[in-house]
Amino acid sequence: MKKLFLGLALTAGTLAFAQESTTVNTSPLKKDVQPVRFGIKAGGNSAYFSEQKFGMNSQKLGFHAGAFVNIPISKQFSFQPEVLYNQMGARDVAYSTETTTGATTVKTKGESKVTMNYISVPLMVQMRPTDKFYIEAGPEFSYFINGKTKGEATVASTTGGITTTTSSSQSDDLNKDAINRFNFGLGLGLGYDITNNIGISARYTNSLTKIEKSRPAAENNNRVFQLGLNYKF
Repeated sequence: MKKLFLGLALTAGTLAFAQESTTVNTSPLKKDVQPVRFGIKAGGNSAYFSEQKFGMNSQKLGFHAGAFVNIPISKQFSFQPEVLYNQMGARDVAYSTETTTGATTVKTKGESKVTMNYISVPLMVQMRPTDKFYIEAGPEFSYFINGKTKGEATVASTTGGITTTTSSSQSDDLNKDAINRFNFGLGLGLGYDITNNIGISARYTNSLTKIEKSRPAAENNNRVFQLGLNYKF
């Protein structure tokens, strides 16, 4: 009987030690890891070309929209691949004048816009200093779909508080053969979860590949700022 109790005690001790060892050796990376979540996102873009000076006269407004999956790696780190319809391009104000003769003021403005539509796949690694705030960085791979160039000229004449405006425009499709289909860039951003489902994010992406095949890459890259909302299911 004593041998039986002794055997049971040894068995219980062995099981208790094994359970304690398993608890101690559990990887801290897996502690409090959130589940994988899918989501959608959309927002505005402000884009320009690297050859331009950054400013209001060079910013082409557009948008981005798509889907993502957030894959937690640990409590603080996650991996987020995305697929986006993404507008880049640039705007250039060639001239803007204002002259006053007597009671008449004439304002003239001429500008050109380039709109470039891409399918983009950002691969972001996110780090959370707090539960709701995160910073992110990673590469972005894009494929050029199509694009347009548009020139606009506007003349506004004001006399006695009455303004008459005339405008003209011309639009042409971009030559796909002259454009690099693949675009590679690096993104850096931050975000904040307003609720468990809704969040806001901002990102800057600097392309490293040239847009036009015939021009040097150093003066021929996409730059884009993104600001948007996301919803996690």
